[in-house]
Formats: sequence, structure tokens, C-alpha cells
Amino acid sequence: MSTKFYTLLTDIGAAKLASAAALGVPLKITHMAVGDGGGALPTPDAKQTALVNEKRRAALNMLYIDPQNSSQIIAEQVIPENEGGWWIREVGLFDESGALIAVGNCPESYKPQLAEGSGRTQTVRMVLITSSTDNITLKIDPAVVLATRKYVDDKVLELKVYVDDQMAKHLAAPDPHSQYAPKESPTFTGTPKAPTPAAGNNTTQVATTAFVQAALTALINGAPATLDTLKELAAAINNDPKFSTTINNALALKAPLSSPALTGTPTAPTAAQSVNNTQIATTAFVKSAIAAMVGSAPAALDTLNELAAALGNDPNFATTMLNALAGKQPLDNTLTNLSGKDVAGLLSYLGLGEAAEKDVGTGDNQIPIWEHSLLVRDGSGYQVDILFSLALFRKHDPLYQWTLPYTIP
Repeated sequence: MSTKFYTLLTDIGAAKLASAAALGVPLKITHMAVGDGGGALPTPDAKQTALVNEKRRAALNMLYIDPQNSSQIIAEQVIPENEGGWWIREVGLFDESGALIAVGNCPESYKPQLAEGSGRTQTVRMVLITSSTDNITLKIDPAVVLATRKYVDDKVLELKVYVDDQMAKHLAAPDPHSQYAPKESPTFTGTPKAPTPAAGNNTTQVATTAFVQAALTALINGAPATLDTLKELAAAINNDPKFSTTINNALALKAPLSSPALTGTPTAPTAAQSVNNTQIATTAFVKSAIAAMVGSAPAALDTLNELAAALGNDPNFATTMLNALAGKQPLDNTLTNLSGKDVAGLLSYLGLGEAAEKDVGTGDNQIPIWEHSLLVRDGSGYQVDILFSLALFRKHDPLYQWTLPYTIP
């Protein structure tokens, strides 16, 4: 029985396929057309350049190598339910230039239109046998693809196999995501970035360079340029890791400014003898001050003990002396006027006149004996009748020059 339904390359298709093989430029089959054959089943002819009666031409939905036969290329087109109203008896494949590459016939099939009361999506599949599928580009415009159920099932199965394979490789790989850093001890490359924490943040949040720079600026806080690095600070403390202990030990050997308790033999600069302030006085200053105070005092009175003895060890010596003087006769005008006068002066001061030239007695032209009207103390402390003494001295020794003796108690 002869073959009734088949597909063949047209002469144009054969020539283009040969050219593709020779030049290495693959043939691009892009469209499929269906027709009703003019009302009868047509016989494909290699000399055809068009279908007998084309009804529909559209981009291919599928173009792939038959998984069961690598020499066969399967082309598919899906006709949606809203198109139809004609019979399908012939099929043709066209390249991107519109040339008929292959032509074939198929069992008659009516494609109803939805408006006719029955609509269906119909898939037309055409198989093209070629000696080298490498010469044909298997490329479909995804914008016009309508997948068949089988295609979808096959792709789902294919995808599952692929995913299972990739997952197995992924799980077996030591570092399946080399583009990502692990959560545990990540090692970043390039220039990784992170949000900058707020100043004062003290958590496990990642610190950015901006956070660190701000922290360093706050740490330096206006420190002088010569002490704004750890190296400079270390040098300033003589690279002593126990600087605090060293300083405290050194300070323990020092005396405080307030109420120091000095030991050993402390020394200080000796102040000038005229200094009278809070400067420390050395032994030399004290010795000099004592020597200046003693000065040329006699040896018997060059100590406080000797001076105290001279004052009768009386802490109130000045008061005692003032009290004693208060009980003595003052040097008034009377005694002052008598002091230093000669006989004539005394007689004149006393208003005696020539009475001093007269004898003492009770007779005529004699001076009566007076009562002791003026008594003074002589040098021995005894009271003396000064008028009587004057008369007596003048009587017995008229040339006697004297000064009235008296003693101030």
C-alpha cells in the first residue's frame, strides 16, 4: 500500500538547506501554514512555492529535534479555538524570508470556529526528516507560543529531572553558593557595605568604616596632634604597661602638699632674714634669726631664761611696774621749781626775804621756830623739815650752795 500522507522538502528548501550546510549559516524556519487543498486532498510536490489554498499562516509554537530520532525535526503550531471554519488538508513550513521550505498533506480535519457552537484548540505537528539538524536553527518566538499538554508534561518532567540533578549537585558541593558569604565566619570580598550603627551602639551589629571613624573622632576629642595615636600615648608613658602602678609607687615616696609628714633629713632653700611669710624656715634661717635677736646683749642676759630671771619670773612684769609707779610721788610743779635753785632763789621762791639772815629764836628781830610745814624725804628716805634745814644751813654756813635733796618714792 502506497504512502498517502507525507512531507518533503521543496526544491527551494533543499537548495537553502544545502547552502546552509556549505556556508555554515543555519536555515531559520519560522512559520507554518495550513490550507484546505482547494476542497480535495492535495499531493505534495517539490516544485511547490505555496500551498494549494492557504487558510492560515502563523509563527511556529514549537520547533525541536525528535528525542526518539535525531534526524527528525518536529514543528508544531497551535490554532486557538477562536479561529477556524475550514478544513485542514495541507501543511507548509516557511523560512524567515517567506520561502516554502517543506510541504505535506495530512488527514482531513475540520477546525470549527467558536461561533459555530463548538470550539477547540488544535495542534498541527509536521515532521521534517533531514540528514543534519545542525543546519536548521531551532528557534521559536516565545511571544506566540501555545504549548500542548504533552509538551507541558514533557517539560515538567524535564524540569524536575534538571532540578533534582542540580539540587543533588548543590547539596554535594562544598561551597554551593560561592557568591554568598556564609553566616558563620564569613569572608567578604570586594567592597561590602552595611548600615552604619548609631553613635554609642554597643552590640554585635557590624561596624562600618563611618562608625569607626566617628568613634575615633570622639575618642581623640581634640587631643593634641602629638598625643592622638596609641603609639604616641605609649611613648609618652615610656612604653610602660604598668604605668599606673609605677606612678603610684613613685607617688608613695612623695609627701602630700597638705600637712606632709617628712622623714629623713629634708632640706629647703634658706630664705633671706627679712622674709616674713609662709616660706619654709630652715635651721640656718632660725639660727640667723636668733643671732639677730640676741645681737650684742650681755652674756648674762642673752637667753630667755636669764631674761625671765631678771624680771623675777613675773609674766606680768609690766603690770607690776605700772602698779608700783602709781603709788609714788609725782614730779609736780612745786618740786620741779625747787629743784636746782640756790639759797637766794629758794628764799625768794619761798617768800622769806631777809628772814633767813636773822637768828632763830623768840626774841626781837629773831625768826621764830616754825612748825614742820614742808616735809620731804632726804636721800636716805627720812622726812626733813626743809624750812628748818634752810635756816640751819644758812645760819651756820652762809656761803653753802646746795640743791634741795628729795627722793621721789
